[in-house]
Amino acid sequence: MLGAYTIAGRGAAEIAASVERAVGAGELEPGQLLPPMRELAARLGVNPNTVAAAYRTLRERGVIETAGRRGSRVRPRPATTGREYIRVEVPDGVRDLADGNPDPALLPRLAAAFAAAAEQGDREPVLYGAGPVEPELARIARADLDADGVPDGPVAVTFGSLDAIERVLAVHLKPGDAVAVEDPGWGSVLDLVPALGLRIVPVGVDDEGPLPEDVRRALEAGARALIVTDRAQNPTGAVVGAERARALRAVLGEYPETLLIEDDHGYRIVDQPLHPLAGVTRSWAFVRSVAKAYGPDLRLAVLTGDAATLDRVRGRQRLGPGWVSRLVQRAVVRLWADGSVDAPAVAAAYGRRRDALIRALARRGIQACGASGMNVWIRVPDETGAVARLLHAGWAVAPGARFRMSAPQGIRITVSTLTEEEIEEVADAVASAVGGPGVVGGYV
Repeated sequence: MLGAYTIAGRGAAEIAASVERAVGAGELEPGQLLPPMRELAARLGVNPNTVAAAYRTLRERGVIETAGRRGSRVRPRPATTGREYIRVEVPDGVRDLADGNPDPALLPRLAAAFAAAAEQGDREPVLYGAGPVEPELARIARADLDADGVPDGPVAVTFGSLDAIERVLAVHLKPGDAVAVEDPGWGSVLDLVPALGLRIVPVGVDDEGPLPEDVRRALEAGARALIVTDRAQNPTGAVVGAERARALRAVLGEYPETLLIEDDHGYRIVDQPLHPLAGVTRSWAFVRSVAKAYGPDLRLAVLTGDAATLDRVRGRQRLGPGWVSRLVQRAVVRLWADGSVDAPAVAAAYGRRRDALIRALARRGIQACGASGMNVWIRVPDETGAVARLLHAGWAVAPGARFRMSAPQGIRITVSTLTEEEIEEVADAVASAVGGPGVVGGYV
């Protein structure tokens, strides 16, 4: 049951906060059963309706789940803790292929861009009341979006892709609404959705992105939003191609009230063309981050979408941070204008490493997936064992549990810093760790 921890509080908010603190601190563990509502109400001396309201709040926040007469228990992956706890501690001497970071050698140097932005700021300081978006950034970003076929729409700037996704979900949906999400998919999104009190509906993926029939089933079941990664899908590297985009547009066309969110964090590190879905539904948002190509610490993404969605996001943003630093925006403009990233060369570098590892694994009878980006996904029969054996062999890889819900087990290898000499060594280690020939990789 609850062990030494005692739930406290007199009001629903206090009781919910008490449980949430305990889950976050590890005092209430995933899967742990909570007291029946009447029993806890008697213990606390409150009305059972108060406890019922507290449990409802915890369900909406993704902390607990209720299974009828079997009672309420902490979710296996509660939103309070997130998936960051499913991490591999990398000891000294172990090669880290789990972090998902870009290759620092392929990132541009930032000093000159920030010096130029600071000099401009001295001449034209940004004060309260100024516009939230640097005009030149909006112009360049909109031109790039136009060239890629993204429908016309206003431009906003957010603190990265996840900030944009959170803001769009928050201004459209209410707790309890369902969101269709790729499975396997970006672990941060899998954390974010339940943390907002929303329900996840998993959608399978293959090399070309979300499976249309899975999307249809999710929307038929009442999902009000769909989140799609267009290129460099994390963890699988999937790319939405022209044929798949047509099929997905056809499905979305049957559900025009769906909120569509597209994530293009592979901007300027992927050489495959973009096939956007935006514009099929009435409410849509398209977010493009600079993190992978220019540096995660810039914390900047460009967001566009239908006028109503962008108006809501910008209005809510004004009540919070107000704007993303115009100094950072000006630095990004300078990086763009100077051509500081050779996008085809960066994409080719990641592609060579990714394809070399996939070929090396194939020679050992192991199928791996990775059509774009900097990650390779390998389906394995026992991801915990595979991760442990690889760690013992000197290689840290990411466990698939960080990225999946109902999808089969797998591991993710980030290839961004792999050298040519390491490819064969990694492939040998993976073959040994997962059982060698006969292991079939894939997505679904």
